[in-house]
Amino acid sequence: MPNSTRLMGALAGAAAMLVAGAALAQEPPKPGVSPRVDAIRKAGTLRVGVLANLPWLAENTSGQGEAWDGPAWTLSKEYARLLGVKLEPVLVSHETKVPVLAANQVDIAITPLAETPERLKVVDFVIYSNTSVCLFGLQANPKFSGAKTVDDLNKPEVTIAYFIGGGEEGWVKERFPRAKLRGVTGSGAAPVEEVVAKRADAAPINRVPWVAMQRKVKGLAALPKENNCQDSTEKAAPVGVAIDRNQGPFLDWLRAVAKRMQADLTAGEQKIIAKMN
Repeated sequence: MPNSTRLMGALAGAAAMLVAGAALAQEPPKPGVSPRVDAIRKAGTLRVGVLANLPWLAENTSGQGEAWDGPAWTLSKEYARLLGVKLEPVLVSHETKVPVLAANQVDIAITPLAETPERLKVVDFVIYSNTSVCLFGLQANPKFSGAKTVDDLNKPEVTIAYFIGGGEEGWVKERFPRAKLRGVTGSGAAPVEEVVAKRADAAPINRVPWVAMQRKVKGLAALPKENNCQDSTEKAAPVGVAIDRNQGPFLDWLRAVAKRMQADLTAGEQKIIAKMN
């Protein structure tokens, strides 16, 4: 047999094994392996805790189409499809979105949750995204436009504004010890007025609302520059869905499905970000 023929046969065999392996990885745990999966199949429904949090889970209040959208919903629909059950959304609040898991009121909390050490003590995560921070400033401001990286803003001649009591306050103080810091009161996504009025050279903003703010306020730029700051690792935290702890086979399967769907989940997230205003 020619070498080329043997090589093609080997590659075909390897591809077939990969496809078969992927298929097996998506197959839910068999009866008796996961008490949770057994209970879901018996009930005929997959209960998911929902609370809107863009861009991962969006509520559709138009009365037309599906009530929910976003990567968290897409992932949940695939779980339900593979399990052969109906998907049942259960409304939760910020106070109950984690406790409902231990109380067995839902099987999965799909309202997007940032993974934290405190939460890891009580739930396990299926990570499919992240939250992070951008630094923005005026393109016409040489102190900002001259910076190539976020590190370049950590200078005494650079003023960085932040909301007092906001989520970024502690991080800004630790991240920019050499810069001049300007704490202000206010609300919203970021202290954009401080930047526009040139009272500050830069300010932090979550990477998600940055895209909408950039459209509304002309003349702004962000760091990191790559992919319009959507790949920022500044103040990053993993984001995903959560289940009650110690459900090994169920967790492994959930993660395998999410890994296979990662490209679609990321695309769905970007689609919602593009629509935000």
